[in-house]
Amino acid sequence: MLEIKDLYGGYGKITILNGVNCEIHTGAITTVIGPNGAGKSTVFKAIFGLLNVHSGAINFQGKNLVGMSPAQIIAEGVTYVPQGRNVVPQLSVYHNLELGGITAKDQSMVKRRIDEVMEIFPALREHQDRKAIDLSGGQQKQLEIARALLLDPKLMLIDEPSIGLSPNLVKEVFATLQRLRDNGVTVLMVEQNAKAALAMSDYGLVLELGQVRMHDKADVLLNDPRVGRLFLGGSMDEE
Repeated sequence: MLEIKDLYGGYGKITILNGVNCEIHTGAITTVIGPNGAGKSTVFKAIFGLLNVHSGAINFQGKNLVGMSPAQIIAEGVTYVPQGRNVVPQLSVYHNLELGGITAKDQSMVKRRIDEVMEIFPALREHQDRKAIDLSGGQQKQLEIARALLLDPKLMLIDEPSIGLSPNLVKEVFATLQRLRDNGVTVLMVEQNAKAALAMSDYGLVLELGQVRMHDKADVLLNDPRVGRLFLGGSMDEE
């Protein structure tokens, strides 16, 4: 579905990505892990047209996304949920969802999609008239994910979905991403909580110094002592 080839890029004259090469499988969850400063979020910004790409290609279903605007990339079927809280706190859940479809020409389609995503997230339907600020952290993250689903993406990029959440809410959000995968959405995720993320993913990708060092099935990486030693400060089976 997504193939990144010899990708170099960064901020101004500073190069962060130093020849990234990988292929993301359709209908799977792939988690990107690695130390701070490895370029994990930078890869996502490059895919979504928010970063200066110096050279290389980002091929999505056979089309190179390099040089496209975020709006064009969304139209190709890619959405992006950045890290942190990205809801409008004083707007209702329903109005936040409407914002996800603001660029759509067919607003009747947006209303239909809101109904569909609220079937996936019943808590959002229950609280659709509440202000987003009154939701729990897990519900706010569900709202961000639901909003990104409004335009029926083929690929969702989600950066640090567990940040600031309790362990129980992290499990809830991860279960949500698995349901999306089961419904046909390909998920590419950056996550610091590497052990938990790999445990619920299909594939894993280890990034270091702007390059892909390892890329394999998630359970293989989960049990590889090099991953724990190099990126987690110990064996993956250590608590």
